[in-house]
Amino acid sequence: MTKMPNMLPKDAASPDEAASFLRDNPTIEAIDLVLIDANGIGRGKIIRRHELMGLYERGRHLPISILGLDVAGNDVPETGLIWDEGDKDLRAWPIVGSLCALYGTSPPRAEVMVALYELDGQPMACDPRHALAQQITKLSEQGLQASAAFELEFFLFGPKFGPDRRPMALNALDGPLGRAKTNVYSLEQIHGFLPLFSDIYAACASAQIQAETVISEYAPGQFELTLKYRSNVLAAAQDLVRLKRIVRAQARRHALEACFMAKPLADEAGSGMHMHISIYDARGCNAFAETQPDTWHPDLRHAIGGLRATMGDAMVIFAPFANSWRRFAGELYAPVQPSWGGNNRSVALRVPLSDPDQRRIEHRAAGVDANPYLVATVVLAGLRLGLVKSIDPGPETKGNGYVADVGPNAPQLPADWRDAIAQATQSEFLKTALGPALHRSFLAIKAAEYRAFSKSISDVELDLYFGTV
Repeated sequence: MTKMPNMLPKDAASPDEAASFLRDNPTIEAIDLVLIDANGIGRGKIIRRHELMGLYERGRHLPISILGLDVAGNDVPETGLIWDEGDKDLRAWPIVGSLCALYGTSPPRAEVMVALYELDGQPMACDPRHALAQQITKLSEQGLQASAAFELEFFLFGPKFGPDRRPMALNALDGPLGRAKTNVYSLEQIHGFLPLFSDIYAACASAQIQAETVISEYAPGQFELTLKYRSNVLAAAQDLVRLKRIVRAQARRHALEACFMAKPLADEAGSGMHMHISIYDARGCNAFAETQPDTWHPDLRHAIGGLRATMGDAMVIFAPFANSWRRFAGELYAPVQPSWGGNNRSVALRVPLSDPDQRRIEHRAAGVDANPYLVATVVLAGLRLGLVKSIDPGPETKGNGYVADVGPNAPQLPADWRDAIAQATQSEFLKTALGPALHRSFLAIKAAEYRAFSKSISDVELDLYFGTV
């Protein structure tokens, strides 16, 4: 029997980090070990206090199949990550700076984020975090660095169900939805949930996540939390997945359910996960900042050109589930075509109003159900392609982007989930952006989910056709 290698990855956290944490947190009894899978879902184990040092010194075995699961946690053998590999163990290693105490747990628990590696210490190619790290490296090879932040939109539902057996949105912790169905930017709506948001901010502080503004969004019971801009895109994506875990955990402490479906209510706006991104050169200067008054910088235009050109191939990343596609409805604050423009919320790629040296792109295509690591991966890959090939973005959209003509040469977006999977499967851009292994496994998962969804018979079908045709 050969001894299995135990190679420490070059980017793994130091055991000193764990030793300091245990010394400073003597009451912690257990630690959530969290790996983010292809669907952006946190999976892993809960380990006991005495096991933490072992994680930092030797890593922790996790089965390769953990990255070959569908959204419901079922094996997808077509990924090649299940029985083709004998469901072998790989090794998870902790991510630097991710170990933190969890707020409001009893008994006290902590959390540590991990990434998956081969036994020789090389990054596991199907781990979405590693795909993003690879794009960051490629950008740095061009002398560029990206900064980013995400916005998190979500719904809060109460414990009671309506007459249609569906969850009911709330406008306060102590009451159901009132007469006003839409109450965008309502301070009273937020005040009705202040105990919850106070706990969310406290939990973020414990996790060293800088959550910022909260607003009441367009639909009843819908809110948005923004995150502080990060100079490290990996940290920005990690902030988002941890914020989702925090919101869900704190909502449950208040007997509520936080919902991260893209479109939980048929007649209301859906929930997005907008990504704000800037590019800086080797001198630390914003590459998108204008050098001439009232003229977009060529690098900004080319980056937008790349994002437009690749948006169709990447839509399965931005809208990864059947429900994701219900969000794209005209004049409900979700883009329906690959348009761009300045200070315009009806386009897919918005250049927000800002000082020129703060210029950035807001990518508005992704739903809140998307995996932020993968979203950031294809966004970086798209804008990098635009910069390398100097891609013309086409005409800027003025006014209503839902009806505006985006030009005869505008790239076409897939019509639905099925088309998005098919287009992504054939996409050389997406294969290069994700890497062949992750491209294969992710699309296998999406195809399996589509097959499962297609075989189900909905209540709508029964209502329409049972006894009528």
